[in-house]
Amino acid sequence: MHRHQLYSPSQSYTLVMAPVPRQRRATYADLEALPEHFIGEIIDGTLHASPRPAARHVYTASSLSQLLGGPFQLGRVGPGDWWIFNKPELHLGQDVLVPDLTGWRRKRMQEPPAAAYITLPPDWICEVLSPSTVRLDRGERLAVYARERVGHVWLLDPRERLLEVFRWSEAGLVLLAVHGKQPRVRVPPFDALELDLDLLWGAPKDAPPQGSAE
Repeated sequence: MHRHQLYSPSQSYTLVMAPVPRQRRATYADLEALPEHFIGEIIDGTLHASPRPAARHVYTASSLSQLLGGPFQLGRVGPGDWWIFNKPELHLGQDVLVPDLTGWRRKRMQEPPAAAYITLPPDWICEVLSPSTVRLDRGERLAVYARERVGHVWLLDPRERLLEVFRWSEAGLVLLAVHGKQPRVRVPPFDALELDLDLLWGAPKDAPPQGSAE
């Protein structure tokens, strides 16, 4: 388990799958023009287009949503007090992002907004890592989440079966812990209940990867 490692914006990378000409910044019209099978985001004026994730990625994200949604959103055998959203569209300043999972404490967001997007920075974000997006997840996205003071950020890696937990501080995003060897853990901000990581991976531990595309 690693503790208190600072995320440095100098470690960021760029993944540009559908760039716009350098003489102008990307606009929302560029997002709308993307093919349906791509997920578009705008970060620091650059258009990023990612293919729809592979089944294992989707399984991990949906499983985590189910594990957290019952106790923390619906209050079933848990404290409630959260909104848990799958792939919402976030408008944070001039950036447009679509994280895998997000959460807001209800004391900050009393009810979901009527608009198709959300401008209030989340209290928690989880990104499920894929080979096609891992540099973006660890680079530009983390930089935006640090800038917006997102309280906790999780990075889930289904291939390596690891969960990295970051917490925001005045110094930026601090890496609190890396979980993997112990499947049952308590992880902030949802440490009121124990989380079974083995339920998130979608394959027996000794099974070989099914295909390489994600």
